[in-house]
Amino acid sequence: MPAPAHRTRLVDSVLLLTERPRPRTVAAWPHAHWLAVGTVCLGAFLGQLTASVTALVFPALEQQFDAGFASVEWVALAYLLVLVALLAPVGRLSDTVGRKTMYLGGFAVFALASLAAGFAGGLWVLVACRAVQAVGGAMMQANSVALVARGVPAGAMRTALGIQAAAQALGLALGPTVGGLLVAHASWRWAFWINVPIAVLGLLAGWFLLPRSRREPAPARLAASVRLAPARPAEPAGPGGGTRRESRFDLLGLVLLAAASSSLLLALSTAAGLPLPGWAVVVLLAAAGAFTVALARQEQRADTPIIAPGLVNTPGVRAGLVVALIGYLLLFCPLVLGPVMLDSAGVSAGAAGLVITALPAAFAIAATAGGALLPRHWSDARRGRAGALVTTAGLLVLAVLPVSPVLAPVPLAVAGFGLGLLLPANNTLVMRSIPAESSAVGGGMVNMVRSLGTALGTALPVLGVHLAGAGAGGRAVLVLLDVAALPAVRLCRTGRPRPAVRG
Repeated sequence: MPAPAHRTRLVDSVLLLTERPRPRTVAAWPHAHWLAVGTVCLGAFLGQLTASVTALVFPALEQQFDAGFASVEWVALAYLLVLVALLAPVGRLSDTVGRKTMYLGGFAVFALASLAAGFAGGLWVLVACRAVQAVGGAMMQANSVALVARGVPAGAMRTALGIQAAAQALGLALGPTVGGLLVAHASWRWAFWINVPIAVLGLLAGWFLLPRSRREPAPARLAASVRLAPARPAEPAGPGGGTRRESRFDLLGLVLLAAASSSLLLALSTAAGLPLPGWAVVVLLAAAGAFTVALARQEQRADTPIIAPGLVNTPGVRAGLVVALIGYLLLFCPLVLGPVMLDSAGVSAGAAGLVITALPAAFAIAATAGGALLPRHWSDARRGRAGALVTTAGLLVLAVLPVSPVLAPVPLAVAGFGLGLLLPANNTLVMRSIPAESSAVGGGMVNMVRSLGTALGTALPVLGVHLAGAGAGGRAVLVLLDVAALPAVRLCRTGRPRPAVRG
């Protein structure tokens, strides 16, 4: 006997399978779209908060689990690798399931995984919880911009996206201070438990304040898509003749991307002290190279490549992607390295968190208001170059100064301010160089290189500290960051938009 209709609707709603409309009073309010933007800002804040909080718990995790730095760093790397792998497929699945459904599900998964991470009794249990947490993070991150774009009037789009960026910057800026205080006065477990109330608040707010993107139940949409897919005829290819195959998700490309990234990071971790045989470094580096070559070949022939070769070769895009990777490497490397160097100098976790906050706080200020401090006639390329030079100067001073909680905040703030000028300007250059028809693919590639830059910014300090100690190794890494920052000065340049490209 079939279940009553009201019971079916109740089950679908509890399982987030049907997008619930907003209350009529909310939907009828002329400014209701700002409530939706505020809800999306909770997810943006939460994602950056967890990224910057985690770096402060590394020393405490080493003591708690009697593990090396190379093992502890996988608490961050596992999250980043899963995020890179899932952003593209989650975004595609959201078109079928519904973006509100996927976004709310992200809050639920994130909250449960954060709760479990705080109770983890072993390091690798914690790493597994962080990987699950990344599933929730991908469900939120892949839909946040689309929810803002769909929920606000066209004239308010720029303001809404600016508010979202400010929420991200606030989460990034508060993370080190919050993490340091929690480790010093409570426990490293609270660095994960703090996510739970924020995620629950986001889930409740989204349930009532986000407009639905789909009207029919998710199971019906999924069944319809599965049922109809094989029956779709091939479409004409146009003047070239032949037929065009149905667009399919590039699953093989995704697997190769994840394999190449994981192999490279495992090689760096093994060289930094991960308990694997020495010959594993060579094998993993060779595997990373082989997977990269296979990925390049796969993307040349895929119908809908994850990394579109034609788009990468668009003037301005390839350089912009390199700058994005360098920028996030420069942003997150000091966040990981700083607490270790300060801890070795006898600085408490709470004080270290306050010191490190100087970098993301200055980044947040520059990213949201720094453009107004520069001459209006400056191009985005010129602003980006100025930001890269300021960052280089800050990191150079940081490399030569003694490790001190009194001296370190100033060069950290200078470097953060420079990055706050560089990265927004570079993002604008990239998106202007991408044809409008390919903006979604281009945005996905920018997200991927950001995550890869963050992952490298986590792995590089561990390698430097392992090879030469927190003092000399840390300074060597800072000098290397200076060398890495210099190409960004040259690569910040304006490209010319081209017609839509394959992928």
